Parts: sequence; structure tokens; C-alpha cells
Amino acid sequence: MEKKQYIPFGSEDQQEEKQEQVATTIQQLGQTNIPQMAQDTNIHCLTIIGQIEGHIQLPPQNKATKYEHVIPQIVAIEQNPNIEGLLVILNTVGGDVEAGLAIAEMLASLSKPTVSIVLGGGHSIGVPIAVSCDYSFITETATMTIHPVRLTGLVIGVPQTFEYLDKMQERVVRFVTKHSKITEEKFKELMFSKGNLTRDIGTNVVGTDAVQYGLIDEVGGVAQAMQKLRQLIEWKKEGGTILQ
Repeated sequence: MEKKQYIPFGSEDQQEEKQEQVATTIQQLGQTNIPQMAQDTNIHCLTIIGQIEGHIQLPPQNKATKYEHVIPQIVAIEQNPNIEGLLVILNTVGGDVEAGLAIAEMLASLSKPTVSIVLGGGHSIGVPIAVSCDYSFITETATMTIHPVRLTGLVIGVPQTFEYLDKMQERVVRFVTKHSKITEEKFKELMFSKGNLTRDIGTNVVGTDAVQYGLIDEVGGVAQAMQKLRQLIEWKKEGGTILQ
């Protein structure tokens, strides 16, 4: 008995295009499909991962977040009436100080409710970005490294170089203390602590300690962060004012 041949729906070009898309998805993500975000959602997710790239381009093998990609997204979020809240997910080693501060300042100046969550790590200049949102979460195993500002490349050994570093560092300290519950004295104590980091001064703060110091608001995961963001959205719809 001759077997029936079933011809798939669609032209051969459509089938080939679909197969190429599946192959590309497997190569990039290791799976055949990815969860699709509903078009009618009122929450946007912004990820800050890897190293925050500033004015100097990093090598291609580095996992990086380019600030020239993030800043237009934040502007679009502010302008889009369909987006009512922003969830910022961080797993970053830090990076360019001025680029990180630029992202943090933009997030802090958004008129829409924002919630951040630190997964894995929110180190160095990732700390100001984490505290820039209206409410912040950190998972129990996540860490945040607090250390003084450092320069890479050619450093001119003159007093002006030290003054420049000191002023840049003060900008970071002022921003963090303004947008979190940690005091300036405690933050500087963690920043200049000796013996916590093997080859540097500073402190590696774990999830619960970050909350205890007042750096982060609460220990929690994605579900808690989404729930809090929905609460802030409803609170603003009712005419409430969100205070950091």
C-alpha cells in the first residue's frame, strides 16, 4: 500500500525561512522558541548585564551593555503611553562610571514607576543603577561590590588626577545615599574597608546584608518585584506620589 505524502502548509520559501529562524534561535539561545511578551502588557523589562560599556568599545568577546542602546530605550519608555511601569534586571560587573551614572540618572528621573532587582551581581557602578529605581530587590545569593572609583589606562601622577577621581567618587556617593536608606558614613566605610577583597579595598555585600545596610529595600525574586511594580502602578493611577 502506498503511503500518503503530507505537504506542509505554505510555500517552500516560507518553510525554508522558518527553518532558518529556528536554527538561528537554537544557535543563539539553545532552544527552538522563546517566551513572547504579550503586546498589551503595561510593563517593560530592561536588562543591564555584563560590563557597562562607555565611550571606549570593549572587545567582542565581552558580554556588555552599551549605554547608547539603553538610553534611547529609557526615552522611548517615558514617551510610550502603553508602558506604565519599568522592571530593571541587573547582573553586571560594573563598567564605565559616567555611562553608569547617566543610566542611573535617567532611571531616577522617569515619571513612571520603576522597580529594580539584582540577580547574581550588581557590582561597582551597578550599585547606583540598582538604587535609582523607586523600589529595589536583591536575591539572597546576589552580591554587590562597593569599592572606590578606579581608572584604567594611562594615569598622570599629578594632584589634579586625584582631585578628578575624588570628585567623581563623590558624585557616586551622593547619588547612592540620596536614592537609598544607607548613610554616607556607612557607604564610605564599606567602600574603603580593608581585608574584605583579596587585592583591593572595598566590601562584597551579600543580599541580606545589602538590605540590612539600607542599600536595597528588600530581599526577593522576580515574582516579588513584579508584584511590587503592579502595586506602584495602581498607587500612581489612584493619584499617589511615589517617594524613593
